[in-house]
Formats: sequence, structure tokens, C-alpha cells
Amino acid sequence: MAIPYTNAEYTDMLLVFGYCEGNGRECVRVYSERFPNRRIPSHPTFAAVERRLRETGRFTAVTADYGRQRYVRNPEVEEDILEHVEEDPELSTRRLGREVGVSKNTVNRVLTEQLLHPYHKQPVQDLLPHDPEARLGFCRFVNRHREINVDFGNNILFTDEACFTRRGVTNFHNEHLYADENPHAIKVRHFQQEFKINVWAGIIGNFIIGPVILPQRLTGQIYLDHLENTLPYLLHALPLQIRREMWFMHDGAPPHFSVAVRNYLNQQYPNKWIGRGNDAPVNWPPRSPDLNPLDYFLWGHLKSVVYKTPVDQEEQLWQRIQDAANALRADEEILQRVHFNFLRRVNHCMRVNGGHFEHLL
Repeated sequence: MAIPYTNAEYTDMLLVFGYCEGNGRECVRVYSERFPNRRIPSHPTFAAVERRLRETGRFTAVTADYGRQRYVRNPEVEEDILEHVEEDPELSTRRLGREVGVSKNTVNRVLTEQLLHPYHKQPVQDLLPHDPEARLGFCRFVNRHREINVDFGNNILFTDEACFTRRGVTNFHNEHLYADENPHAIKVRHFQQEFKINVWAGIIGNFIIGPVILPQRLTGQIYLDHLENTLPYLLHALPLQIRREMWFMHDGAPPHFSVAVRNYLNQQYPNKWIGRGNDAPVNWPPRSPDLNPLDYFLWGHLKSVVYKTPVDQEEQLWQRIQDAANALRADEEILQRVHFNFLRRVNHCMRVNGGHFEHLL
């Protein structure tokens, strides 16, 4: 439990809070300069003192006076909670309550009143030291072409492969059943018979290309056959103007990097394809799923639809993938938002010099 402050100390905190115009961290600096021999409060304490005095007219604890008696406010406890959070922002409310000697609900109430909210960390792809410059290079390429043609982002055919399995993705934290008694429900996670499908798809402007099934073990020759024989058929659905201005993009997966594939792309899309290596007219930055609409949107959306209910057969899994893609294909508004989101991500990537930016979106 924190040692209580005196009324004189509370008064000095209030004066410093006004002098610093409510800037909590500036309050800590000024207070430590004025009173170097005192215990220095954490920066949220200054705001708590001002709020408590404004709302209750006193520094000491008061009792809520509506309905039956509830929690008795204790300034020392509140300040102790805020100091713990200042020292360790990742501390759980349950553990914090045990350390301070109050309930978890009391901790939540104090944090809410101080406008402190729990924020989740954003998982991101690990970047190597040379990756930011490659990411900046791609973003500069996009912006240069947008200066000539503001609609250039809609001319890039982004492609990717993803694996769909029987098991899918389960977030048990978000799954629950309401009942007057525990139904002891279960959900099967492991199966005796597993199956999976390797799916290729593309996005260009407001169009979804595919999806199509590729072999689970993808080689350069198989991928070349897909580009030569399957992709042209899929592209027939696009307007002729889009096909004329189209840039082809794929990432640096080994099958994409075979000599035969690169030769074909140089012949079919001369100076208009994006991929790995010096042979590509434009290099795709490695470890950049945050810039590919299929990674940051399509696959997650399809899997959230496909796995709403259990999948029992491989044919059923493939049918669900196609149905989900067709439903999305009919929603031009959401596909337009995907394009705007891509341009937004390019700009954010530029602002952070090619580093992580998804936590800023």
C-alpha cells in the first residue's frame, strides 16, 4: 500500500498541475525540481488529485451517495494502482488487485476513470536490417507512377497462395454459449482424417481473380504451367483496358523465382511485373505481407467465412472457398476499400521509413 500524502503535498501537486497546464510528465519534472527531497508522484497522480478535488471538494476518501453505499474512494489506493501501472503497463488487473489489496473490479474502475484502456499488441512480420529500404523502394515506385496515373494502384494484379485445412482457425476466447447451467459443450480440434487445399488467387482493382487449386507441392514448372495456361483464361473476365495496363505481382516464393518463370514474365509482361531478384523490373520487398491485399485482407476474410461451421469433406471446403469468393466478388464497395487501404498502407510505410506501420492504422 502506498504511503499517504499529506494535504500540503496534495496542494503542491495541484499547484504544479495548474502551472504545467495539465501535462502530467511535465508535472513530474517540475515537482521533482521544486521538492527534491520528497517522494515524487507518478504523472497520472497529478490528474487524479485535480479530478478528485474538483468532483468531491476534498483530498480524502468520500463515500458514493447514491442508492445504497458502494465503494469508498481511497486516494492512496488509487494512487498506488496508478503507480503500479506506470511501472508495468502490462500488469494484469487481477494481479494488480492482489498486489494493492483490492478487487479486480476496483482496479478496473480506477483505470477507467483515469481514461486508461487495455490495448492489444499488433503482431507484425519480423524485418531484417535491409528490409526497410526495400519496402521504401516499392512504395516510392507506387507513388511515382501515381503521379502520372492517379489510378495506378488499380492496375497491379496482386497474387498469392494460401493453404486451407480442415482444422481452420479457432479463437476460443471469442467462443461461448449462454445457458442457465453449464452445458459442458466441446469442440473438436484434432481429426483422424486431415485434408488441405493449396489455393491461388489475385486481386486487381475491384476484381477478384480465381480462386484456383494448385498442387500442395508447388514447383517452378507447375507454377509456370499455371501462368501460361490458367491465368490467361482467368484474365478474360477483365476489361481490355485493365489487361493492357496491368502489372503482375508475386512474392519471392521459390517456385516464383525459377528461371523459366522469370523468362516467361519478361516475355509476357515486359518491364511490367513485380517479384524477387534483379531480373524483376520492380523488386517486391521481402517479409511484407502488410503491403499485399491478399495477405492483409483476402485470406483472412475467406477463412472467417469458410470456418464459421465445421468442415467435414475436402469437396465441402473447396465449395465454401468458392462461395465466399463469389460473395465477395459481388461487393464492389468492400473491394474499393481494399484498394484505398493499400494506398493508405503505402503512405504509412513511407512515413515510418519502411518500418512497421500496422499498429498505426
